Amino acid sequence: MTDPATGIQFSSRIEDREIAGVGVRKKGPIKIYAVGMYVPDAVKEAVSDMSKSSKDAMNALRENAKSSNATFLLKMNFKVGAEKMASAIAESVAPRHSGSETEISDFKSMIANGISGAAKKGTTFQFDCSEDGLKVTVDGKDQGVVPSAGLAQAFCDVYLDDKAVSPALRKSCVENLCSKK
Repeated sequence: MTDPATGIQFSSRIEDREIAGVGVRKKGPIKIYAVGMYVPDAVKEAVSDMSKSSKDAMNALRENAKSSNATFLLKMNFKVGAEKMASAIAESVAPRHSGSETEISDFKSMIANGISGAAKKGTTFQFDCSEDGLKVTVDGKDQGVVPSAGLAQAFCDVYLDDKAVSPALRKSCVENLCSKK
């Protein structure tokens, strides 16, 4: 699947999860990164018979993703400094997270520690969300896990709630997963 805004391609699977949709994160006119969301079959099945135009479909996708093993793969399209990138992602998660601030700071450190100087075009960030917590991988290198299901759910909300940072991802997921118009 290819993000139409950036032309960045995503593989069809990551382990046991299949791509649900793709989108772009913009800051003004700048396309910072493309994002792909990968979900297990159970999430696909939960929304497959729903209408693409139904608000219930988006809510079902969000809730099922938060209670399963969803993966978000970010692929950089624009160079951003390590600290700025780590801060931006952590600051998107923080207001959606009701747990400890230490979890947010640990998460931010894992991102920053994985970046060498700057997140250049082509740098990848993989965030695996599960009941065990939020696993961070940068350019294929494991950076650790913050053992907080709440943090993982808050990360899902960054991309799936009504104030999502990539509305295009939400739309793409519903278009691809829901069978009814």
